[in-house]
Amino acid sequence: MNFGPTPLDEAEGAVLAHSIRLKERALKKGTVLDHAAIAALRAENHHQVIAARLDHDDVPEDEAARRVGEAMETPLVTRTRASTGRVNLIAESSGLLVLDAATIDRLNALDESLTIATLPNYSMVRPKEMLATIKVIPFAVPGAALGVAEALLRKQSVLSVHPFRPLKVGLVLTELPGMKESVMASAIAITGARIEALMGTLLPVERARHEAAATSEALKRLLRQGAEMLLVMGASATIDRRDVGPAAIVRAGGRIEHFGMPVDPGNLICLGAVGPTGSEVPALVLPGCARSPKVNGFDWVLQRLFAGVAVTSRDVMAMGVGGLLKEIETRPLPRAKAPATPPPVRVPRRPRQVAGLVMAAGRSSRMAPLNKLLVTDGDGVAMVARVAEKVLASGVKPVLVVTGHDRERVQEALAGKPVIFVHADDYAEGLSASLKAGLSALPPDAEGVLVTLGDMPLVEPAVITRILAAFDPEEGRAIVQPTFRGKHGNPMLWGREFIPEMMQLTGDMGARQLVAKHADRLVEVEVPDDGVLRDFDTAEALKSAPGFGSKVPA
Repeated sequence: MNFGPTPLDEAEGAVLAHSIRLKERALKKGTVLDHAAIAALRAENHHQVIAARLDHDDVPEDEAARRVGEAMETPLVTRTRASTGRVNLIAESSGLLVLDAATIDRLNALDESLTIATLPNYSMVRPKEMLATIKVIPFAVPGAALGVAEALLRKQSVLSVHPFRPLKVGLVLTELPGMKESVMASAIAITGARIEALMGTLLPVERARHEAAATSEALKRLLRQGAEMLLVMGASATIDRRDVGPAAIVRAGGRIEHFGMPVDPGNLICLGAVGPTGSEVPALVLPGCARSPKVNGFDWVLQRLFAGVAVTSRDVMAMGVGGLLKEIETRPLPRAKAPATPPPVRVPRRPRQVAGLVMAAGRSSRMAPLNKLLVTDGDGVAMVARVAEKVLASGVKPVLVVTGHDRERVQEALAGKPVIFVHADDYAEGLSASLKAGLSALPPDAEGVLVTLGDMPLVEPAVITRILAAFDPEEGRAIVQPTFRGKHGNPMLWGREFIPEMMQLTGDMGARQLVAKHADRLVEVEVPDDGVLRDFDTAEALKSAPGFGSKVPA
């Protein structure tokens, strides 16, 4: 590429290096000068411009960035349109970002014209989060360098997102005399929160004496319950491969892969597995710091395992760079005498104010004469009441229940629950009428609304919590829709900005028809079970509803 002052007689087809404002038009940096642009420059007495003239094998910046972006795309990773020599790679799913750092280094070393910057390896990412940016520094990349880059990228993937798997996790808490119950309860809650954040489910916790034999039997019981990962949280820190926790894993038919890690906090983790080769279940003895919600080495291992990324002894040994996650108070430091630098202030994000709508106005015409919402489960609780209970348990407030058909009976089924009833007088006109009645009653401080169908009792509070966590209108996540194995489900969460359009809906259609129009504001949240897909609006469907099927007449 030739760069510098260029006479106008030689400038047609060159790329303008600096913007020039003319009386009638502005020529921006990066403009490819055509005959009209040259004429406009001459008309204002310009005789030359600073420009870049591409050689025959140079590839223009946008084309080069596009080609590298296309070569780096993988499942669950998409790219933006090339502009000013830049293409961004974007995550389409939550998961763990895994990079081939050595190959990315090779790509960055090919030619100074081509650069690739990424998030750190093994970063947790969310949908629509930027993973990497490709930037062409000048106006072109030499064709030979671009060809080598494409050949490297065809040979192997350098960037991938591994979605978190909905694993069932078994936890054994070992006990010693005198341990406080509150300590045990806190450990369970903190571990459960870690598991749920990675789309997992914590099985009923086993408690055992702090002995290898008792702990081993507890591990075996969890395996029989379908545990896909085993955790041991010891009453006392593990100090050797032959200590209680590791010995219990071995007694349960397992092996120890590695003890200890160069990450602090997290040094005393023990990594192993139980089961035959090829179908082993990961088994970990947790460090004491796992009782705290703060990030530690256990989190790094847990994230990889949930993402289906193998963690070997060598992988653990390679975690030392960046593994100092806290200051060790007893270590003498030369800087201890220096003036302390105050830590950055982190302002916690204010929880979003999300209201809940439970749609319970329909005529249940496909199940007549039964009203599906009033069918009770084995405990005598109506379906609509089960739905309301789960929405309430998620923390959504207030919860409004839209009534219509069988108004009095629906209200009776929900008696005593902290919900607000909103009656849709024109419910017979279809779902849109009921939806608008509920939206009209939302409190003015609601930033969003979770629209829940009254015939979907299998949506658990933890699923709703995930939907709420994904809602962030400022970051472009203003519509949240759950998915199971790629299929779209309910409930959906809508930002307040969409309420005016929702109020214009008519007929028996809900707000889903607005999704395509606002796809750039949508985020999909993959959930671990199919409850978000299962509504029960026919007698045949209701027979398969856990707890409700026996109440359907033959």
